[in-house]
Amino acid sequence: MIGSDYTLELCNVFHSGQVEPGNFFQRMTGGVKTGIILKDVSMLTHSGEVTAILGSKGSGKRALLDVIARRVPCKGHILLEGVPLEEDQFRNTCALVRHSTKLLPGLSVQQTLSLSLTKISGYLKSSKVKQVMADLALSQVAHKCVTNLTKSEYRRLVIGVQLIRDPIILLLDEPTWDLDPLNTYLVISILSNAAKKYGTTIILTMEKPRSDVFPFLDRVVYLCLGDVVYAGPTRNLLDYFGSIGFPCPQLENPLMYYLCLSTVDRRSRERFIESNHQIAALVEKFRLEGQGIMQSAATEHSRIVNTNKMQMNYGKLSGIRVIWMLYLRILASIFNFKKNGIKQMTMRLFSLPIYFFILWIFYNEAQDFQRAFITKSGLIFNAMVGTYFISIMNTICLYDPYRTRYYQESQEGLYSGASLLLSWNLVSLPFSLIPTFASAAIIYPILGDISESMDYLYFCLALWSCYIYAEQQAIAVMMFVKNGLIAAIFNIYITCIYIMLASGVLRSYKGFEEWLYYLTYITHTRYASLFMHRSIFKQPNFNILPYSISENCTAITNLIQTSSNLNSNSNSNCRYANGKAFLTERFTYKHFTGDIYLTGEFNPEFNIGISFAFSVGIMIFNKFLYLIPLPSYITDKFRE
Repeated sequence: MIGSDYTLELCNVFHSGQVEPGNFFQRMTGGVKTGIILKDVSMLTHSGEVTAILGSKGSGKRALLDVIARRVPCKGHILLEGVPLEEDQFRNTCALVRHSTKLLPGLSVQQTLSLSLTKISGYLKSSKVKQVMADLALSQVAHKCVTNLTKSEYRRLVIGVQLIRDPIILLLDEPTWDLDPLNTYLVISILSNAAKKYGTTIILTMEKPRSDVFPFLDRVVYLCLGDVVYAGPTRNLLDYFGSIGFPCPQLENPLMYYLCLSTVDRRSRERFIESNHQIAALVEKFRLEGQGIMQSAATEHSRIVNTNKMQMNYGKLSGIRVIWMLYLRILASIFNFKKNGIKQMTMRLFSLPIYFFILWIFYNEAQDFQRAFITKSGLIFNAMVGTYFISIMNTICLYDPYRTRYYQESQEGLYSGASLLLSWNLVSLPFSLIPTFASAAIIYPILGDISESMDYLYFCLALWSCYIYAEQQAIAVMMFVKNGLIAAIFNIYITCIYIMLASGVLRSYKGFEEWLYYLTYITHTRYASLFMHRSIFKQPNFNILPYSISENCTAITNLIQTSSNLNSNSNSNCRYANGKAFLTERFTYKHFTGDIYLTGEFNPEFNIGISFAFSVGIMIFNKFLYLIPLPSYITDKFRE
């Protein structure tokens, strides 16, 4: 077990990886160009110190953080208090924060920090939250929504989410990126105070350091194309470079001056060659003399010992505990009166009923004449299609922040995709069930007798299965597609295909070729549509409906025209004798003969069961899908 007084040391670390983005085909076939990114990197840092890794773009700063975090393979030794630092140990006791890390919208600052603590509760938890907010200068915005924070406040909150868990080592990727000078100074000074107060080793990267942050940096590492130009205390920086013939001019920012000295000049071929030779000489000079600087600094270091440091918030939580915390996090983002919470509540509870109310306006005047077969079948079709599309819309809009957060936190080993989906489903299922039942109550009086409670209940369940299926389909697509618009278009395109194929409304099954007819069996729409049509058109009020008030089809029996009784003398206005005739025409194969109610395909229990089997099946499929390790070039784009 690591105490509050420790040393992190990197010895002769090499790392190779992808040096060019490459196209999709190259990444799939493994043809992306690779090379050495870090070359013989050695550095030392202690508890309570802030170490800055400086270098131009492409120097290897981010790669060095990934190496320390044990997220990429490397050669060499990474030692924490003389013991190799393993990936599991880093996940359990340390943290890495990217500047692109996203927080869940809709939560306040206090809620976000509170939900980050998983192993303590009560007074100790609230005290810790208040303490960290005070340390990060966030007390004044404690109840402010995350989405309304300034860049500086948001960046400090992202850091606080990890700092509140008392990490041994905190790695920060460009914590001052895109901040103005005043907020840059504020963030670095806060990090320096936090490192001293909590005894945490903080290692951060910076691309353009300002002179006013120099006093807050205990150590600095200069990288150039993976080579170490300098790694040691900032107090020795000026003396070292002065001793080798590169003194810093007066009134110059030493951090930036030596960063420029450690950067290849690409403005011309001559400057490129000259700067390359100069940097190679600096690297070789430090390789020969740098160990002495590091050793002398180690003996002079006055270690920060924090006897009150308790890493009670790290470690592996049980599966049930993880799911419960994720469940609470989702609920907290919904049940608040801020903009994002109102948006989520509105979309979950009211988008579907509003659509069904619009349907009611269009279909409310429908009467029980012959055209009622087409009218009410169209209403069922529109209800089913609207449920599919609104479910997709809600999922695309609401699931995206949780997916982004998952891809960021999964690298830290906090939870799996299956845990996220299970907690999402625990929230989503009741939030989809309530509006589905309310929506069905709006249109069901047009279709049948709502007093028949069991028929109404089963009709609602069929619609609910449509909502669940479309939601899970959207979640599956969003595992691979980052852009919400593209994911929505792809989902709608797939949905339109199986709606056109299997709904039985846009085209009768009798017109299908044999292979198309059998293709309908693998769609959810077939079973949901069959069940809802069967439950509505079985009613006796569809028997021998008149064409209009003035024309009664019962006056001449041969006016009734069914799919099995087509002749030129029949009155086309009186097409269907009853609901069975309509179902026979729309949902049977062209060679079918017999009574549809005696076939298993029209069994209502069978169809509702298969509808839910599709919905539950795709839920289970998604659990396994999110457990499959994806290539890094797919997962990385979700973390950007």
